[in-house]
Amino acid sequence: MKHLFPFDSQVGYCQRKEMMQQEPRLVFLTGLSGSGKSTLALRLEHYLFHQGYKVFLLDGDNVRNGLNKDLSFTAEDRKENIRRVGEVARLMLDAGLVVICAFISPYKEERHLVQEIVGQNRFTEVYVNCSLQVCEQRDTKGLYAKARRGEIKNFTGISAPYESPLAPDVELKTDQEAIEESLLKLIEVVEPQLKPQQRMKVLSQV
Repeated sequence: MKHLFPFDSQVGYCQRKEMMQQEPRLVFLTGLSGSGKSTLALRLEHYLFHQGYKVFLLDGDNVRNGLNKDLSFTAEDRKENIRRVGEVARLMLDAGLVVICAFISPYKEERHLVQEIVGQNRFTEVYVNCSLQVCEQRDTKGLYAKARRGEIKNFTGISAPYESPLAPDVELKTDQEAIEESLLKLIEVVEPQLKPQQRMKVLSQV
């Protein structure tokens, strides 16, 4: 943009990774409300933190209470919501952190946008797959009932669409498996991606 002059830090990305001793990565959980995204994200964050990783969780409700409180739930604002999240995640990755995101993120286009923003090699898409029927049965926040009564407009799964990922890096069927089983599957995929690549390469040559 005109009159903007971004500058490069004197501390390089590789230097930050070396100090952090981890590969920065965005673990992006998508799925219907009530599918178990936030629960899994919280459990994953807790696990990784206690394994020594520098990790931070961005959750949909928390972000909409602050950074994105000016946005509604129209298709256009949903896309802007996720775009902003992607930009924040990119900055955090550049700082060397592991970032976990838990967002409904119903449109393939917006999820692809996040991948482009942070870089494909730093993005892990996790589809928390749970049937609408089971999500409604859980309805932990009472949102589906309100949506059915018309009290909430543009509600994903009821009055707004959800486009399932075609080829996620991880698919967790939380209506068929216990939360512990889903978490273990998630950890088995994610944790190896966070190991410092340079350090692993050096050790393999010893």
